[in-house]
Amino acid sequence: MEVLTDRPEDRFVVGTVLYREGDERPLTIAMAEAVADGPGWRIRFREVATREGADDLRGAYLESVVRPDEDLARGSYYWHEVIGCTVRGVDGAELGTVKDIYRIAETEVFTVDGGAYGSFDLPAVRAFIRIFAPRRGEIVVDAESLDLRPRPSREPDPDRPKAPRRRTRSRASTTATPPETPPAPDA
Repeated sequence: MEVLTDRPEDRFVVGTVLYREGDERPLTIAMAEAVADGPGWRIRFREVATREGADDLRGAYLESVVRPDEDLARGSYYWHEVIGCTVRGVDGAELGTVKDIYRIAETEVFTVDGGAYGSFDLPAVRAFIRIFAPRRGEIVVDAESLDLRPRPSREPDPDRPKAPRRRTRSRASTTATPPETPPAPDA
């Protein structure tokens, strides 16, 4: 089984009930162990007695009932709670909205877009984030420490002189006429 949770040892405890995506029938874990020589886990369910029954689960997503207030430590959030949050500077200026999240090593990085600074990556570390309250839809960052620069305007600068217009030569003056060939001598 490919694991998509950060805490498989907590999720795959004997007696835990999982559900096949879109199916209300329970699958109760009877045995679970991490694969010693590779990624993933081996799991046996009480309701699945045959190899054919197990093959039916191949490629299926299994879900568990999650209670955020009980399952997460204080100050922890699920990614779907962070995506869509407005990001503001400490001065109150709107910097954009969290569009995506990815992980580098042990740090999560938020992709922020839609503000005056264009798209930028925001590492989820205290050096940059002053207030982190995604359930309230609030993320406040120290924009100065991120060294953000406004994206260049697409509007033409009214103070900038226009470039001189280039003129093309007419085709007639640029084509050369081939030299006349002398008549062949009588032999």
